[in-house]
Amino acid sequence: MDYISILAKVIIFISIINVWIFRFNKKTIYRGGNASSMKEEFAAYGLSESIMYIIGTLKILSALGLIVSIWVPILSIPSASLMAILMIGAILMHMKIKDSPKQSMPAAIFLLLSIIIIIQTYI
Repeated sequence: MDYISILAKVIIFISIINVWIFRFNKKTIYRGGNASSMKEEFAAYGLSESIMYIIGTLKILSALGLIVSIWVPILSIPSASLMAILMIGAILMHMKIKDSPKQSMPAAIFLLLSIIIIIQTYI
């Protein structure tokens, strides 16, 4: 397996777990709008708390799939594809509320890393 793909998977996994578990109720410079927590961020996007938990679950499952795919390669494409779709949605939400490019940078980076994983899997 390519080391770039492994590194991309590890970066996405650590980052998603950090944001959705350890920093869930903490303010960061990347939160949408002026949100101080994940709940406030999703409210700024006009999305419900239920949608927040669904998105969070999908992101964590995708991140877990990516890390497991280091040893179980068949999980690579579905996990990276789901992550890419979720990151496109995140970028669109940032654009919807006119966030700065800096606020959508993590989503853009994870989208790029997901695309790299998909491409590396096919090469």
